[in-house]
Amino acid sequence: MRTIEVVRNGAHQAWESVLDGWHHLRDLAAHALTRFTPHRREGEVETVAEQIELAGARWGLLTTEVQETDDEILVRLEAPGMEAEDFDIDVADNRLIVRGEKRVEETRKKGDFHIMECAYGRFQRVIPLPTGVDESRAEATYRRGVLRITLPKAPGHERRRIRVAGE
Repeated sequence: MRTIEVVRNGAHQAWESVLDGWHHLRDLAAHALTRFTPHRREGEVETVAEQIELAGARWGLLTTEVQETDDEILVRLEAPGMEAEDFDIDVADNRLIVRGEKRVEETRKKGDFHIMECAYGRFQRVIPLPTGVDESRAEATYRRGVLRITLPKAPGHERRRIRVAGE
């Protein structure tokens, strides 16, 4: 085989590998990609926080894990830079709806930004649940950038193991 063919085949294999990895990442992160909407203000933007919010990214990742046990659904959502009171959580039609608002830190007063990848503003993330839950007994905690929600399964939706008897 000629050298140019070896290089061409190697480049083709490398490109296929990159594409495969990109498609895998896109498939995994598709639902985590969340739109952030800055506040709409009338008139001129006045504060540094407002300027940062408007200049920031409009999309961010809110990655989630949903785990099912015999009697509950455990949801873990990564949302750094927020406070517990910034969240509003509902359950409707076997979907967990997490709304919130990520605000700009007020400690920033001076300096120029060279990279603006953080998203600020209001957001909503809808997470499908694998089974019915009793939202009246749900509990949520937020610590170190992670929102954890425990959703007990609704009566009749608990996982039940069926034993198989031998002869």
